[in-house]
Amino acid sequence: MLQNTIKSGLKFRLAAVLSCTQFQFRDARSNEAAYSSAVVQRNMNAQLLQAPRNPLNTLCKRSMFIQTQDTPNPDSLKFLPGVAVLEKGQTMDFPNVSSAQCSPLAKLLFRVEGVRSVFFGGDFVTISKQEDAEWRIIKPEVFAVIMDFFASGLPVVTDAKPNLDTQINEEDDETVQMIKELLDTRIRPTVQEDGGDIIFMGFDDGVVKLKMQGSCSSCPSSIVTLKNGVQNMLQFYIPEVVSVEQVKDDVDKITEEEFSRLEKQIRKKDESAVDNKP
Repeated sequence: MLQNTIKSGLKFRLAAVLSCTQFQFRDARSNEAAYSSAVVQRNMNAQLLQAPRNPLNTLCKRSMFIQTQDTPNPDSLKFLPGVAVLEKGQTMDFPNVSSAQCSPLAKLLFRVEGVRSVFFGGDFVTISKQEDAEWRIIKPEVFAVIMDFFASGLPVVTDAKPNLDTQINEEDDETVQMIKELLDTRIRPTVQEDGGDIIFMGFDDGVVKLKMQGSCSSCPSSIVTLKNGVQNMLQFYIPEVVSVEQVKDDVDKITEEEFSRLEKQIRKKDESAVDNKP
């Protein structure tokens, strides 16, 4: 009851200044994002065929109409299967395979060679690839995995909760409540359209700490998005906000260290191959 009262009051306060405002901070490329469609038809593998399921359900899902949507990040691509992935507005981030143990779908997607990270939205899956991987090779395999998975009837996520960082809590002061309300109603929906999300991590001494996820986490224009988009909006409506900073958690640091280690190994192998040439 208290949360509903707080949110109602915040929405009333924001309505006067936000009613005619539309928040837009996408990179120019995303405004002209190319859409491509593919009708994926594939026989179910033997394991899935042997699993018990409703015959009618199987027939309906042997083929899916899967769309792909470009994002501002050239190494990230949105896949829209035409069915719900999570509940509307919810997101989940899987920056590496170890974080995907709670999701059967994410684990299968990480088996596709070249996949670096996986991100789920309400009606989409964002795949981020390694820099040297090619979409023409990755896309067909991702199509097949998504189609097979939704035909299996398995849950997308088990024993895990989607992001709820913008939920207003009783202990939040008025400034934090306003920040969360703006993030939840004006900023996150726009970022999710580009295949990512922004997670509230804290507010300290006028600094709003946010974490970028999905396509935004490794996007070349993420800093521009934060400073020219998020920071400007928050400062305009909330005078207490001095700046916005991107933060990383332990999972992000471990992921970066692992990729750095792999890059060094690959570089050493390439150098050895060159030295051993006759």
